[in-house]
Amino acid sequence: MTDWVEHVIWWHAHPLTFTGAERTALPPGAAPVPRLRRFEPWLDYLVELGCNGLALGPVFASASHGYDTVDHYRVDPRLGTEDDLRRLLDECHRRGVRVLFDGVFNHVGRDFAAFRDVLAHGRDSAYASWFRLSFRDDGSFDYADFEGHRHLVALNHDEPAVADYVAGVMRHWLDFGADGWRLDAAYAVPPPFWRDTVTRARAAHPGAWFAGEVIHGDYESWLHDGALDAVTQYELWKAIWSSLNDRNFYELAWALDRHTKLSKPPLTFVGNHDVTRLASVLTDPRHLPLALVVLFTVGGVPSVYAGDEQAFTGVKRDREFGDDEVRPPFPDTPAGLVPYGRPTFHLHQQLISLRRRHPWLHRATITPVHLSNEQFSYEAVSADGEHRLTVTLDASAREDLGGSGRAIASGPGWSIREPG
Repeated sequence: MTDWVEHVIWWHAHPLTFTGAERTALPPGAAPVPRLRRFEPWLDYLVELGCNGLALGPVFASASHGYDTVDHYRVDPRLGTEDDLRRLLDECHRRGVRVLFDGVFNHVGRDFAAFRDVLAHGRDSAYASWFRLSFRDDGSFDYADFEGHRHLVALNHDEPAVADYVAGVMRHWLDFGADGWRLDAAYAVPPPFWRDTVTRARAAHPGAWFAGEVIHGDYESWLHDGALDAVTQYELWKAIWSSLNDRNFYELAWALDRHTKLSKPPLTFVGNHDVTRLASVLTDPRHLPLALVVLFTVGGVPSVYAGDEQAFTGVKRDREFGDDEVRPPFPDTPAGLVPYGRPTFHLHQQLISLRRRHPWLHRATITPVHLSNEQFSYEAVSADGEHRLTVTLDASAREDLGGSGRAIASGPGWSIREPG
């Protein structure tokens, strides 16, 4: 039973870029660089923000950005050693901060040992069945990749040895001290594979949490058939900023109707390492607080992408190194942040504090009260019906929205009220 997740709020960071690591793997024999230690000055900062979880992007040995893993059992030398990772987990847990690892199990990098063996021995390799290969008469072969990226070699999830390997990796790092897994590109993997591997890992660690990256489709099938605890709520992410930009709250209401029907609270967010930052995607900066209000007043497991709490800007671009703007290196300590982000930081603190005072929001259901293109009021109601909050959003960002009940938080274009 994963009770702790009902209270967790993640601060999500991409370690390789957060710490300013090299773009590509260190040369063979190079000494590891203990960059994971650069997170330590930020741990008190994330606690001050109100978060109690650190969601780490990939930390395992990879060829470039972390999602082309070459060894799931080794810390990327650009980040340090296993001792450095142990130290980071210990520092997190000492503060009561949970740690989520990012597992890339749909595909691997071309330098993954099993694939190198296939390159060397072809169909005679003991690992040929680990990949989706098409052999030619001359012994050469082609391989399935991930979404056209030839450096990302797709695993064969019908192969029992692959399931054994993945379940072993999951268990190894849970034994090490991780509290759960984000499963990258979970949507590209057959749900029965997740049911098999997650069930095996969960048998040894019943308190672990497993969240799958699912972008489109039937979220419920991944929760049920894949035995996942959560999926990434991309549908709600898109509806939040799009409804504000278009001044069409009907889109948000539609997404919240589907959201509230999910059987398990999803991983909710308004930014991550793969998308344009909220402060850049919104066409009206006055709408940024409204987006945050939605994030922290609906059911789910909220995640704050590092820098969004400081109103960082950055556009995701469709080109090589197109993630650079949304994955910048961070200062050595929070003292290096520029002051313009403090108001957004304080707003995050305010809304996270409100959520802490109303922990039932984790499983809240959402009921529309008033809906028009530019105005939307909804009630967030606890699972037992005993608690409720009324949230009002106004795309014109009016100062005083009024409404019944006692205002417990408000700003231009938004208010949160409780009965009484």
